[in-house]
Order: sequence, then C-alpha cells, then structure tokens
Amino acid sequence: MVPGNPVSTLLVDTDDLGEAEVKLSAAISKFRIGTRSGDAPTWTRCSRSHVGSVTIDDAYLTYDMSYDSEPSDKMLLCRVRTGFIDAQYPDWEAGTFGTGEVAAFGVTDGVPFGGHVDRAHYTIVMLDRNMLGKVAALAPGTKSQAVRLTGSAPVSRAANQHMVDAIDYVCHCVAANPQAMEQPLIAGAVERYLAASALATFPNNAPLDATAEDRHDGTPAVVRRAIAFIEENAQAAISVADIAAAVYMTPRALQYAFRRHCECTPMEYVRKVRLQYAHRDLAGSDVLATTVADVARRWGFGHLGRFAAYYRQAYGQSPHDTLRQ
Repeated sequence: MVPGNPVSTLLVDTDDLGEAEVKLSAAISKFRIGTRSGDAPTWTRCSRSHVGSVTIDDAYLTYDMSYDSEPSDKMLLCRVRTGFIDAQYPDWEAGTFGTGEVAAFGVTDGVPFGGHVDRAHYTIVMLDRNMLGKVAALAPGTKSQAVRLTGSAPVSRAANQHMVDAIDYVCHCVAANPQAMEQPLIAGAVERYLAASALATFPNNAPLDATAEDRHDGTPAVVRRAIAFIEENAQAAISVADIAAAVYMTPRALQYAFRRHCECTPMEYVRKVRLQYAHRDLAGSDVLATTVADVARRWGFGHLGRFAAYYRQAYGQSPHDTLRQ
C-alpha cells in the first residue's frame, strides 16, 4: 500500500513476470520488463491511490528488473525509498537514483524511456504535464512556450529534499485521508503543489523574466473583475490561469496586478476569500452537527493545523471557539 494509506487499491501482487507486465502496462504505460536476477524470487507488488486526477503508486520489487516503456500520457515523479532505479532517455545522459532520491520520467510527450530497477521500493506520482504551464503562469494556449522539464535529476540536494517532502506530504496527509482526497478544492491544490514542486526541483524551460506587458497590463478595474470571479467561484478548484482567462489577461500579468493593488498573490486572495466563507459556515453551524475539519476540507484546507493558524491570524480566535459560540 502507499505508505500510511489504508484506502489504496492493489494493482498487482504476483511472482509472475508476465502478469506483472500486463497489469502494470495497463495501469501506467505499455512497457516490457525482464529480469537479471537469475533464479531469485521475482515478486512484484504495486498499489494505487488517487487525489483528483493525480495517481500515486507504491511499488515493491524483490528482483533486478529491466524495463523499456513506451511514451507515457503523464509525467511520472519517482521517489525511491529503498534500492536503486536507473533511468535512460534518448539523447540524455543516464541517471541512477538511490534511497531518498527523486527522478522524473515521461517528461516529454511522445518520448520513450527505459532503464533498470534493482530490488527497489518506490513511490510514483503521475501528474498531467499541462499543470507545469498552469503554475508557471503562462498565457493559456501559448504552445510556443509549452513548459516542460528538461532533465530527470534534481538541480540540487535541497531541491531533491523538497520534492521528497512534497511527495511524502501528499501520501501521508492527503491520500491517506478519505475525506480530504474526495474534496475537489484539495485535489486541485495538490495538483498545483506537485507541479510547482517539480518546477522547483528539476531543470525546466519555464521563462523567469517578466515582460513589459506583464508589468503594466493590470488596472484596478481588471483586479476588481478578478476579485468578483474569485468570490463567485471560491468553491471551485480555480487556478491562476482560470482567473486570468476570466479577465482576459496573462497569468503573469495578473500576478503583478494583484501584488501592486492587493499586496498579495491571486491564490493568496483566493485563500482569504475561502477563509471568509469558512468563517461564515463555522459561525452559522451547530457544534453537534459539524466539525472544524469538515468546514476546513469543504473550503480546500487539507491541513487542519495550517487552517487554524490562518484563521486565528484573521479572526483573533481559533475556529473551534467560533463553532462553539
């Protein structure tokens, strides 16, 4: 099972390599596997959980496996728990990743990959590649600037640890919580969090410099329209790209406009609005009929401790105090 997750689904649990190949190909991407372990046991076990469109697979192999994968529909972020995983891409230098390290696979659409897995226990997070462009705040539909990772290895040890922590947080605090994983707001936040973490961890082609248009495109009137959109759609899994599209400007320009006129980012403003709605629900609810955790999850706060800290900062008391009043 995914570490700490009591609600994952078993995909495969077998010592038959042929069965493992068929089931894993159907679940991830079509690939061929072989073994270099001789007569050693060839046990394959893999379980899966979901958070929105993100899939989280926990795999354990008792043998040295070679693999050749056809192109994957999604980007795969791999966190090695024990053993070693070797990654090979056309025109890329091969990389070997051991215990406590992360790697990215399937980073380029239409490109196959392969390598070896040596008696490893690992977690694979599958994420839509398009999320990279959304969190990088590019204009929707700008194909010439499609954001992608340009390497499978982290840019530094610190970056590696950040991705390890991000994957572990999603596994232990979200995917292991049936109530949290079913909330659309939390699922959307997890997608953006993992995509942003991937951009912070691996080399990529996301542009960092703002344009003159980005700096001057946001007027107070545009910001007011963006705020109205946020307030009307606070219960939906909206992103910076969604808000920007609603007011006909680029996500990066929207970021600058909010910093200039609201002294916060668009998503910080979204959090502020959701906190206001959570406060309203707590104040109007019966303590015997609801809980703080229920309200927090309803408004996209998957971490109860952070929700309580935000709430106390905004309202000067704990959410439990408001619910009891």
